[in-house]
Amino acid sequence: MRIISSERLFMRPWEPGDAEFLLDLESRWETVRFLGAQAKTMTDRSEAMQSIVRRRAIDDPVYGIWIITSRESRDLLGNILLKPVPLSVGVEGEAPVEIGWHLHPDSQGAGYATEAASAVMRDAAKNGLRAVIAVTDPKNLASQRVCERIGMRALGFTEAYYGKRNLLFEKALSL
Repeated sequence: MRIISSERLFMRPWEPGDAEFLLDLESRWETVRFLGAQAKTMTDRSEAMQSIVRRRAIDDPVYGIWIITSRESRDLLGNILLKPVPLSVGVEGEAPVEIGWHLHPDSQGAGYATEAASAVMRDAAKNGLRAVIAVTDPKNLASQRVCERIGMRALGFTEAYYGKRNLLFEKALSL
């Protein structure tokens, strides 16, 4: 999987040495509460290692799940993904590509999600992707603000993804 960069950030593949950070990130209910219908906290390092193996298994010229890191300090900041979204049971058709993110609480509010998402979308457009969606929990106002800042358009509510009611955003990508 490739490394994507922006002015302040690197989005790189997750590595086994990132397990402690991932466990810290996803053991917090405040961080995972909006991640799907079955959101749950991570409980141990072996769970983090298994998750890193799954994240690294995505070897695609467009899709991926990356760790967000600071270019300057190399601090680990959060997670960003670009991949086909899971369709709800009974929904047919081809899954659109979703962009999503979650940041460590210590890294929130500094514009990192906006910057990382913008960089990942630019990279995806260069690699041929023409549109992305974001699926947000109706209560996740912070992610909805990021969607607006990165130029996504709100389409209203949907139950087509993750088996729950979400607010849907979309953006056409161009070079």
